[in-house]
Amino acid sequence: MDHDEARTRILDAAERLFYERGIQSVGMDELRTAAGVSLKRLYQCFPAKHDLVEAYLRRRDTRWRTALAEYVDAHADGPAARPLAVFDWLGDWFAEDGFRGCAFLNAYGELGATSDRVGCLAREHKEALLGYVAGLVRALPVAEPELLARQLVLLIDGAIAGAALMGEPSAARQARTAAAALMEAAGSAAASGVGRNGG
Repeated sequence: MDHDEARTRILDAAERLFYERGIQSVGMDELRTAAGVSLKRLYQCFPAKHDLVEAYLRRRDTRWRTALAEYVDAHADGPAARPLAVFDWLGDWFAEDGFRGCAFLNAYGELGATSDRVGCLAREHKEALLGYVAGLVRALPVAEPELLARQLVLLIDGAIAGAALMGEPSAARQARTAAAALMEAAGSAAASGVGRNGG
């Protein structure tokens, strides 16, 4: 097994175990066993656990945001449908076996007080999500698109938390309804000129 294959197997095991059970409860020896690599190879790939945690979060961010964008591209039939498709994707994600909420908020809850890097990676993920949603919203004729994007991201995070903590299967649908109302209000404000010149 070469270095790249070992690294991939370790990251696959880390993503599954860290997301299922939390980062602090999973030791390096358990990761080694789950990945099917030697402890020496594990430490060659990731000299310390924090290196593995950072790599796990970075890969999770890329995969999560790519899956979201691909879904929106495939399922939205126009600019107005694209922000709402985000919530449709969330509903599918919430229904998956093993859904445990936002990996970044989970990691921040565990390690944010002691790891600046985990806090930074969690913030980068949320900022990237905001940037993506803002890009969708800017394509719409709405007042204050940046404010609307922030409101939609709050709905996204609230739906994720509700689905994970409360086992609320309809959280995505409820958030979608609220998002549609916000978008309609922002569109009406734009049509009437409210918000363009502080009116």
